Amino acid sequence: MKPPRSRWLAAVGLFTACSLPASAQPPAAVSGRDLGAILARVAPNADRKVLQLAASAMRCALRRPELGVAPDRLGVIDYSRPSTQQRLWVFDLRRQRLLFEEWVAHGRNSGADRTEHFSNREGSFMSSIGAFTAQETYVGGNGYSLRLDGLEPGFNDHARERAIVIHGAPYVNPSAARLQGRLGRSLGCPAVRLTVAKPLIDALSGGTMVFAYYPDQDWLKRSQLLDADCGGSLAKR
Repeated sequence: MKPPRSRWLAAVGLFTACSLPASAQPPAAVSGRDLGAILARVAPNADRKVLQLAASAMRCALRRPELGVAPDRLGVIDYSRPSTQQRLWVFDLRRQRLLFEEWVAHGRNSGADRTEHFSNREGSFMSSIGAFTAQETYVGGNGYSLRLDGLEPGFNDHARERAIVIHGAPYVNPSAARLQGRLGRSLGCPAVRLTVAKPLIDALSGGTMVFAYYPDQDWLKRSQLLDADCGGSLAKR
């Protein structure tokens, strides 16, 4: 589901708005750098540099209406952290609030406690990095789930074909993780705790960007959403 064009235009226009005082402007209305600072303020346990990259990607995506990114919320996953730590944040950008700070599983072939290997290939059972949009919900083999569309060619654009979705799973259990040294692992999906799955999925559905970070140099150099020119000619279409 893509946000109405009028909603998208309003969000982009707000990025350059100056009629409201800074404290009254929605975070989506400010620059990527200022948005990163706001995210860091409401999620002090997250890595500030990761939040800054997520804010830059969000700002770029809102310049490209064909991506269908909703302007009101943002999800961030920091795969550079071990699975035993909270590494998923969901933000309400308009109200400048942190909605969730959660544990999230990675793919079984991406590593043990650390997420070290990523893939865009079907059957790899690895996680993917980069920006996604969270789309429609459905009920499947893992219960209430949320489909993801990858926005980064070569890195995650096969997410839908791979059935990479957000869902709840019993193996996302922080208490068990402390005993065994890691969370349980998925087939590539960013799985979350069963007790938070439904409200978290509902908070993200309908076009929210989910930004999955890892310090992969190839992705950092090639990502159009992190490019200073926002993908160059692609952003001007």
